[in-house]
Amino acid sequence: MANLKLDHIVHYVNDLDASIQLFNKTGLAASRGGSHTKWGTHNALCYFGLFYVEFLGIERPEYAKNPDEPNLLVEDALKLLPGREIFGRMALRTDNLDEVAASLSSKGAALSPIKDGKRLNAQGQLIEWRMMMIEGNFNGLVYPFIIEWKGRDEDRFREMSEAGIIKPHPAGEVDFGSAVFEVSDPLATADRWRELLGIPYEITDNGDSTVLILDGNPLIFMKGDKNNLSRVVFHSSSALLKGTSVLVGEGEYVFK
Repeated sequence: MANLKLDHIVHYVNDLDASIQLFNKTGLAASRGGSHTKWGTHNALCYFGLFYVEFLGIERPEYAKNPDEPNLLVEDALKLLPGREIFGRMALRTDNLDEVAASLSSKGAALSPIKDGKRLNAQGQLIEWRMMMIEGNFNGLVYPFIIEWKGRDEDRFREMSEAGIIKPHPAGEVDFGSAVFEVSDPLATADRWRELLGIPYEITDNGDSTVLILDGNPLIFMKGDKNNLSRVVFHSSSALLKGTSVLVGEGEYVFK
């Protein structure tokens, strides 16, 4: 199957500007992304290289409730907001979505049709992608979704850096560290993700947690009852950030 990389994490929020201001106050360069007009949602983004946190909110409820085409991210937003501002699905990036779809289908995964997406960013540039959802869940934890961006990674990074979309954080250098999921059965859940996604990551089980290594990025499955992503960990040498954490709703951002 085509190589998969960690692309971004969705965090459902009611107020994009409040989330931006909180991140900015912490020393992180978060800003408005744009609107998904056919789905009635909008977002704000904070980049750490090509990986990013996406704050996703409902902009036009009438469109979100009656979209031109179904979208599980929008359905999740409608179910959760305004009551719960929590992490949603994780996005994995590929350069061959059709190959990934064929592999998942061969393993019996229930997949959404591949959808084309587009929006204008804050600079008025057209951003285009293709995406596919893995439906269902394992012991309550929803599966990641798969995205394929238009353009090569290195070209996208250069273009977004030149446009000021990817920019340095005022607090200093910050790199993604790990994503922590609280699940009822860490080993079984991790093994299910490994089996289904078919990517070359390693399982290390210490009893209370199981760690999968996805393209160098640790995904940590810990014993708990949330069955959801609960914490995102970053590494930073910044004295402003190191040893701190930020809560946005129920989602925690930890800086080590």
